[in-house]
Amino acid sequence: MTSVLLVVSSADVWTLKDGSKHPTGFWASEFIDPHLVFGEAGYDITIATPGGIAPTVDEFSLAPEMNNNDRSAIDKQRAYLAALGTELTRPVRLEDVDADDYDAVYVSGGHGPMEDLAVNEKIGAIFTTLLARQDKVVAAVCHGVGALLPATNEDGTWPFAGRRITGLTDEEETALGFGDKAPWLLESRLRSAGADFSGGAPFGPHVVVDGNLVTGQNPASARPSAEAVVTALSGVTAK
Repeated sequence: MTSVLLVVSSADVWTLKDGSKHPTGFWASEFIDPHLVFGEAGYDITIATPGGIAPTVDEFSLAPEMNNNDRSAIDKQRAYLAALGTELTRPVRLEDVDADDYDAVYVSGGHGPMEDLAVNEKIGAIFTTLLARQDKVVAAVCHGVGALLPATNEDGTWPFAGRRITGLTDEEETALGFGDKAPWLLESRLRSAGADFSGGAPFGPHVVVDGNLVTGQNPASARPSAEAVVTALSGVTAK
């Protein structure tokens, strides 16, 4: 059975430029949509967080204004998360993961990854290991793309340098009100690290596939990026 490691931030705050702590966590749809897609594909899904800490959903992701004022959509998301039970509340410790056990790794978004996964050596090592294998797929969406930053080759270089990548753009971060508050901006950091960054229309679906690397720009890109992972894995299986 195809196995996917679904990595979620365990941070519940994001430390801003002025040192203040902004309540955050994972973005509901950026976890739910990939989980749904991978489940529909029949994959074995393992949810992991740094320290095995139960992740916190960012309540802003369930606010009416983030869901087209559709109360039923919000209730459906809350019910989905609750139905996962201990699968979500008792995730695997990321530190205990053996990358070789998985066919793909997908990092969900939300501002949480900016606090922990963007500086996490373990997720960096997982990305480095699987990226080097053409029969594996590595993926992330929105701020989860920040988890690519700690990946390092043996010679100290960044394995994603020169690769086509997307993620939440500086324009989108500014529109969310954090352009001048964030300690660093994802698009700018990825570009400075050497990524060939590609941004689509603000808050519209945009997915970039570069070999065995799949990245999505924002919440609207969660489902299509997960579907791109399924397509990529199907291609690997067919070979």
